[in-house]
Amino acid sequence: MTTTDTTRGQITFRPGNEVPWSDLDLVFGERGNPGTCHCQWLKLLDRAFTDMPNDERTRRFRAEVGCDDPSARDTTGIVAYRDGEPVGWAAVEPRPAFVRLRKTRVPWSGRDEDRDDDGVWAIACFVVRKGFRRQGVSRALVVGAAEHARRSGARAVEGYPMQFAEGKDDIWGELFVGARSAFVDAGFREVTHPTVRRYVMRLELD
Repeated sequence: MTTTDTTRGQITFRPGNEVPWSDLDLVFGERGNPGTCHCQWLKLLDRAFTDMPNDERTRRFRAEVGCDDPSARDTTGIVAYRDGEPVGWAAVEPRPAFVRLRKTRVPWSGRDEDRDDDGVWAIACFVVRKGFRRQGVSRALVVGAAEHARRSGARAVEGYPMQFAEGKDDIWGELFVGARSAFVDAGFREVTHPTVRRYVMRLELD
């Protein structure tokens, strides 16, 4: 179990397969983008995502995470806890698992990378439970996700965060990928800056 400190107290992390589904379901909630996407946006392409009923996305997500099964060999992310309360989620697994990344220029612009290299993991999505936001949970999740990737044998881990201009707000919910500052604080280095707001950040784990 990984532990890190925030200004609001200590946060611990557990692999998704080691937590009860009820805890993760509490983090995602029933409304808003997390409760309808369930981390399937980067796993599916185009109509496969838009045509899929919400309950099927939920079913797929629950099966991928493997909640309530500590003996599972794989999981797709980590859950953050503070004072015993589930407060956040980060999706982290081998980069090829996120099939939509193969179709976008964000990870690849200006890089000569093997898109099928499963030794490179990606921290692709964050969810912070309502009532616990703006308390350092996302920053802590970057640290926990990177350590989970390391323990799982990753050679490196990447993120694709956003950084908005001063005074600009995240009105479209784009910060589900995380904020650039959270990755900088966790020791990630900037690899590329493919769009005005998007960055590719990487941490070598060797």
